[in-house]
Amino acid sequence: MINNDYKSNNNIVYSCKYHVIWCPKYRRPVLVDGVDTRLKQIITDICNETSCELIELEIMPDHVHLLVECDPQYGIHSLVKLIKGRSSRLIRQEFPKVKSRLPTLWTNSYFVCTVGGAPLAIMMQYIENQKNV
Repeated sequence: MINNDYKSNNNIVYSCKYHVIWCPKYRRPVLVDGVDTRLKQIITDICNETSCELIELEIMPDHVHLLVECDPQYGIHSLVKLIKGRSSRLIRQEFPKVKSRLPTLWTNSYFVCTVGGAPLAIMMQYIENQKNV
């Protein structure tokens, strides 16, 4: 069930949901064979640490889809930077095959959009069905 309630911190009340997509360097299909499972765990841990709500997550061999709600004072940029930085370091340490194929795991860029124009149920369905496309 989608939580449409507003969240708040000491300063603001907000509802900021973001769809974020990013790719490995050279769009190599390296997010397979256990890398995808480990990446999901890393992203889940970071969202829990930063009090960001992980709404939906799907990892394809050559890109990641993330639907997340985060405090606008923390910022989506800070969250994505933390996820990409930590996951690159940990995955390249734990999976030597990835390290040998890429000088760095992620590209510097990513796509982000706020989810306000489309109903959240549609966004969740889109991300859930990525592997069936």
